[in-house]
Amino acid sequence: MLRFSTAGESHGESLIAMVSGMPAGVPIDNAKINRELWRRQQGYARGGRMRIEQDTAHFLSGVRHGKTIGSPIAMEIANRDWKNWTESLPVETGDPAKHKAVASPRPGHADLAGALKYDFPDARYVLERASARETAARVAAGAVAKALLLELGIDVASHVTRVGRAELTREASWEEISRLRDKEEVMLGCVDEESEARMKAEVDIALRTGDSIGGIFEVIIHGAPAGIGTHSNWDERLDGILAQAVMSLQAVKAVEIGRGVTAAESLGSQVHDAIGYADSLVDGAHTRFTRERNNAGGIEGGISNGEEIVVRGYLKPISTLRRPLESVRFDTREVTKAAYERSDVCVVPAAGVAAEAMVALAFSRLLLEKFGGDSLRELKRNFDSYLEQIRAY
Repeated sequence: MLRFSTAGESHGESLIAMVSGMPAGVPIDNAKINRELWRRQQGYARGGRMRIEQDTAHFLSGVRHGKTIGSPIAMEIANRDWKNWTESLPVETGDPAKHKAVASPRPGHADLAGALKYDFPDARYVLERASARETAARVAAGAVAKALLLELGIDVASHVTRVGRAELTREASWEEISRLRDKEEVMLGCVDEESEARMKAEVDIALRTGDSIGGIFEVIIHGAPAGIGTHSNWDERLDGILAQAVMSLQAVKAVEIGRGVTAAESLGSQVHDAIGYADSLVDGAHTRFTRERNNAGGIEGGISNGEEIVVRGYLKPISTLRRPLESVRFDTREVTKAAYERSDVCVVPAAGVAAEAMVALAFSRLLLEKFGGDSLRELKRNFDSYLEQIRAY
């Protein structure tokens, strides 16, 4: 089974990403891994931390001569800011006077709930692990999963469809979405310049007022075959697994598959995708069954149906505000302003990149469970045999 985990604190020495269960023989291009990390750091109205860090992945194990070797993969991402925190967050006892306490919890953050759960006198240790800085390790792990998917002709990309009240009002093609990854200047990750300008205006308002702003990102799995996931058990449904993967990201408060939100207010005849059958396979198709639309987002009954898989994440505004909300001190219980830590104003594009990683990891796990294979060659043989089966249906 493909598994991954991360370790590290926001201001600790480094972040660690661990991936196990990856077949041997998958080509790994370190430049592509680092490109994914770079993408996570981009976007309009990012905070000062992004000017400090220059994230790159250092492989410690599991990859040799440019390919996976079937053993656990370990990657380290150094925190350049660590040099400013060595005395504040030492592994040893250190000097308690140099500890940087988070004395008043920030509304909307894990501060208060985490301090209560772990019996901490302040929220410093909660902040360090709950921080979205952790997603850098997820992106590194997800880049390895993407390398596997690409070997099977499957790709994952994201774009931003809404920031604040400004939204993309037309459909975006796969070509437009995938091209965003090649841009050297990233603003808000929208495929349409006019829409992106309106989104930027929304962010500017938040910047001027010391506020933060959220939005919606969309992740596409392109080239996925029908038959991934199952209706048989509740915890094996593809839509549920993808929703959990995206919901696990910091600040994501809702997940939508296909047109799930608008479907709730529509008639069935307007929602469900009529099925057809083609005389021959269209380029890139895995089956001759067709659908007029893709309102289901590529998933029906918990199983991929051969269309593009569409997952949207709804991101709340970042909890740390430059004009903090009211809070209460941990020590005296006195009313005060919430603590302020250096933060971003809008992270919707970066959240989309992190969601790509989570979707790639979740989908790769299901593929490996279905097709097996200790090596890439064995996996491809099993995968190709299955494609022949469904193409002949």
